[in-house]
Formats: sequence, structure tokens, C-alpha cells
Amino acid sequence: MRHTGSILVVDDEDIMREILDALLTREGYHVRLASSGAEGIELAKAVPFDAAIVDVMMPGIDGIGTLEEIKKIDDDLPVLMITAFASVESAIAAMKRGAFDYITKPFKNDEVLLVVRNAVERRRLRSENLALRQTLRSQHQSFPGIVGRSPKMRQVFDLIVQAAPSRSTILITGESGTGKELAARSIHSNSSRSDRAFVTVNSGNLPSDLLESTLFGHVKGAFTGAVYPKKGLCDLADKGTIFFDEIGNIALETQAKLLRVMQEREFMRLGGMETIKVDVRIVAATNCDLREMVADGRFREDLFYRLHVINVSLPPLRERKEDIPVLANHFLVKYGEENRKNGLELTAEALDVLTDYDWPGNVRELENVIERAVVLTSQPRIDTNLIPENVRSAPMFHIPRFTLPPEGISFKDVITNVEKRLIESTLEASGGVQKRAAELLHIKPTTLNEMIKRYDIKLRRKKDEDADEGPATSVSRVQPRLSTADPTRE
Repeated sequence: MRHTGSILVVDDEDIMREILDALLTREGYHVRLASSGAEGIELAKAVPFDAAIVDVMMPGIDGIGTLEEIKKIDDDLPVLMITAFASVESAIAAMKRGAFDYITKPFKNDEVLLVVRNAVERRRLRSENLALRQTLRSQHQSFPGIVGRSPKMRQVFDLIVQAAPSRSTILITGESGTGKELAARSIHSNSSRSDRAFVTVNSGNLPSDLLESTLFGHVKGAFTGAVYPKKGLCDLADKGTIFFDEIGNIALETQAKLLRVMQEREFMRLGGMETIKVDVRIVAATNCDLREMVADGRFREDLFYRLHVINVSLPPLRERKEDIPVLANHFLVKYGEENRKNGLELTAEALDVLTDYDWPGNVRELENVIERAVVLTSQPRIDTNLIPENVRSAPMFHIPRFTLPPEGISFKDVITNVEKRLIESTLEASGGVQKRAAELLHIKPTTLNEMIKRYDIKLRRKKDEDADEGPATSVSRVQPRLSTADPTRE
């Protein structure tokens, strides 16, 4: 596997420069050579590098001095020190001054390549984290808390910007954990009401009579215990925005009174007769299918159409996985600051695990996973061991997308083809061992054998299977993947 990256080699010995040049160039790195500390410092000023290798013992400016000057130029550059056994103490001193690692002479090629690879990876991850943080800082401040730069999220941002200045009622739909309240707050902050109150009503947590009292207030004596008159949230939200979270949970009788507020901009307190005028902008959210609830008689049709003037649909996280690195970094910064653990980063393997997972709990679940990792980590880099088992072991299984031709397609043929490809992929992942493949597919071995015969799937030779039945190995994330190729073609 060839690697990319630029390496600065600073060594006064010609033979050492030639060895490192040949070794690193063969691996795909772009190498620049310097025969002295002064020359290396000048190169570092002129050219950006991904890592530097510096000899400790050099005439003139020695390795320690060169390290210090390079760090002044680029403090984040990983610098590897080369030292003889006799000068290990100098290398340790260099580590205290910010060196990434040290290599002792004589060294093995694999040892050098491993350290260089780790250094370049660290440089890449830090650069990516810096870019993500800059993206987060530069993201429009009108969307507080909402993080994303995928095409689907850009569409959401554009719709919010267009709809927010109006007085129209907005319905936000999306699965639990997608950030519906954050979207509602963004609508408020982008409206002319941004300097007034934003009031949240947790529609599903209150019984009907208490919800009405909370919304509209009550008069003295309206019910047992109503010793004093009380204003409601609609009063508090006057000239501002009121947000109904999970509006599908509101009882039908309360829905009628809410409809009056939306149509007439007025309401009556619980137990009162006086009509009170109010100017509120209503934003509602739900993870339910309100159309289905209307059909079942559980939600008023007239209220539905009053709410459904503008619909902001938030995509689930599995449909915008390109946002996972941005979100993960956002939460790393957030919880790193809360826990006084600044500068945290995810390893490439950990990020791969997060990206492979489908996140049924959406952004809220991802946030919880990152918060947990930040609290538990004792290292600046968070690896897969701090990711919960259910996320690490989730099957990496993706259903291919289908493009339906104008003339239609045979449902039976498509399902048959997908089933065959799934079995082939699982057999490949299991090394051709049918028993292991059946376990991965959660079916009986006899059932798998029948399907193999039905689809005429070619098996590996017996001796290959026998070889696979050798000493057991740990297979933690071996899961079948389907090809994204057109499943209608063989």
C-alpha cells in the first residue's frame, strides 16, 4: 500500500539521508533532504510538510535546536528524532520539547515506516479536525446548535432562511433525535421575532386539563386548587414564537382550542369568559405521521392543514452520513470543554465505526456516544475501545439503491438476485465456511445449504474450507456487504 505525504529528512550523514530517501520514496512519500539543521529550518519555512525526521547529533545547530526552531514555524508538525543508543537521553529530552517520537540506530525499515505512518496519520487527523472546527465556527450563526454541511442539510438551512421571516405556521417533521427543537429555535432566530420570547410546550408530557391551563392560564376558582388567577405560555409568547414539541400527542379537545388561536389569534383562559388577543408565531414538531392520525380520527384535519403550511423535514442521520465527522468533532469540542479535556480527536478506525453505524437514535444517540467517550478517555485520541459494543458490532449492511425503469421491474427477480448476492457476500466474508455464514445470516446451516443449491452458488474447494477450520480467530466486524451495483444485472 502506497502512502501519500511529504517528509523532511534532516541528517548530516550522506548515507543516512540516502537510506531514508530510498525507503520513504518507495512507500510513496515525497521526500526533501537537508544536510544540516540550518538547511532543514529554511526548508521548513519554505515548504509545508506532514512530518520531519531529524538526527539528534549534528554539527552546528543540533537536533534539539532544529526541533525547537521547526516547532516555532509549525507547532503541530510531528518531528521524529533519530538517535544512537548512547544519546537516548537526548531523544527523551527532545520528546519533552514536543518531538512526536524517536528512532534508535541501527533501526529496522518496518520500524521507521510504522512511526512515519503514525506521524502522518496524526497530522492528517489534526488537519481534518482543524478544518471541521473552522467549518463549525464559520457556519452561519443563524442556525444555533444545528451542525451539518451535507446537501440535505443545506436544503434545510435554505428553507429555514426563506420561511423564517414570514408569519406562516411551520411544521417540522423528523425521527426522534434529529434536532427538531434546534430547527424551531433557528426559525425563531431568523425571524423578526428573534428579540422576543421563544416558548417550548412539551405537548406529550401533560394531561389535557393541565396542558390547557399551562397554555392559556386560568381564572381564580377554575378548578380545585386554583386559588389565584394565572397567565399561560401564550401570554409569555406574545409577539414571539411558541413551539409545540410532539404536537400529535395533544388531545382532540385541546386541538380545537389551539386551532382558534391559530385562526383568530385569540383564546380564553381556563374557566374564564374573556377573549384575549395574542400575536404568536406557531411552530410545531412531530415524529408521527399526522396524515395517518387524521385518517384514524386521532388528529383534527382542519388543524393539520393549518399546521402544514410549510413543512421542514429533517433527514435521519443515516441519510446524511457525510455529516457524522462534523457532528462528532462538534461534540468532541463541546464535551471536551465541559470536562477540561481540550484537543481530543478520534482515530481513523473510530471514525470508520461511527460512519458505518446507522444511528437509529440519530444525532442524539451520536452525541451520547461521544459524551461517554470523552468522559471515559484518559488519552488525547479516542479509539474504538471507547465506542459502545452495540455500535462497534452493528452489521455493516447496506441495501443497494434501485432505479426503476419506465417499463417496471420484476419484484421476484430483484429479490432473488439480492438474496443470491447476499449469500455470496456472506460466504466470502466467512472464508467459505458454511456454518459460519449461516451464523452471520441467523439461519440454519441446512437452510443455507438448500439456498446455495437453488442458486447454483459455486463454493470454495474443500481443502480451502479445511484450512479455514484451523485455529479460531476473532472476527468482530466481519459482516456481509452488498454491492451497490445494479441488482437487476448478473
